[in-house]
Amino acid sequence: MKNIVVIGAGTMGNGIAHTFAQTHFNVNLVDISQEALDRGLKTIASNLDRMIKKGSITEEDKANTLANITTFTQLEEAVKNADLVVEAATENIDLKLKIFQQIDAAAPEQCILATNTSSISITKIASVTQRPEKVIGMHFMNPVPIMKLVEIIKGYSTSKETFQAIYQMSETLGKVPVEVNDYPGFVANRILMPMVNEAIYSLYEGVAGVEEIDTVMKLGMAHPMGPLQLADFIGLDVCLSIMNVLYDGFKNPKYAPCPLLVNMVTAKKLGVKSGEGFYDYSESKKAEKVSQQFK
Repeated sequence: MKNIVVIGAGTMGNGIAHTFAQTHFNVNLVDISQEALDRGLKTIASNLDRMIKKGSITEEDKANTLANITTFTQLEEAVKNADLVVEAATENIDLKLKIFQQIDAAAPEQCILATNTSSISITKIASVTQRPEKVIGMHFMNPVPIMKLVEIIKGYSTSKETFQAIYQMSETLGKVPVEVNDYPGFVANRILMPMVNEAIYSLYEGVAGVEEIDTVMKLGMAHPMGPLQLADFIGLDVCLSIMNVLYDGFKNPKYAPCPLLVNMVTAKKLGVKSGEGFYDYSESKKAEKVSQQFK
C-alpha cells in the first residue's frame, strides 16, 4: 500500500495525513472546502515546525512531508487510485455511512476502507458497503503524530488479511497497534468516557469543584490531565456522542450521560473549541481559569 486517502482535514484528519506523509506515503487529503484543507495544511506545517525546534526532524523532512500531501475537495477523484482510505470526518453516524457508500462506489476493488471512529460500530459502517471484509477501524489517538496507540477494530466481517495489513501498516507508521473487537466504545472510550462522565457527575452533585476534581486525578492517579480538562480538550459534544453510543449499545444506566453534560452541549459550551467548557479559554488554552458558571 502506497496511496493513502484521508477524509477530513480537522484535528484528527490532518494529524493522520501528517503521520502517513512523514512516513513517505502519498497522501490525498479530502475535505468539503479548500478553506478547511488550507487550515489543515497550516496546522501540519506548524506541527512540523515544532518538531524541527525539538530537533526530531529537519527542514528537508518538513518539505518532503508537505510534498507528499495533495488536497482534494472531490472525494471520488481523490480515491480513484487509493490503496487505503482512512475516514476521519465528524463523529456522526449518518455522515459516516454516507461517506462510506461514496468511497465504496468510487475506490478500487482491492482498496481497504478504514474509519477513525472512536465509538461507532465498524460492523454497521461496513454494512452499507459491498466490501465488508475490507472495512476496519483505525482509532488513532490525539495528537496523532505523537501518540503511539492505534486501536485496530475488527468488524463482524473484517477478514484476517485486512486486519494483518492494517496491523502491519500501523507498525510501519511507528505506532503500537492493539487488536480490539467491535463493541460499543471499543476499549479506550469504554473505559475513558465513563470516567469523564463520573467526574462531571461529581461536579454536578457538588462533591467537589472543577479544579479540585482535576487535581485529585492528576496528583492522586498520575493522570497528565484532569478528566474535566480532558473533556474540554476532546469536546463536550464528542463526549456526549460517545456516552450516547455506549448507553444505546449496552442499555445499561451506568452509561447514561450526566444531565450537566447534556445541558452544556445544548448551551454550546463545548470546551476549547467554543472558548468555554469547564474552563474559560478566552485568554489561554491551558485551562488556567475555571468557567464563571462553576465558581
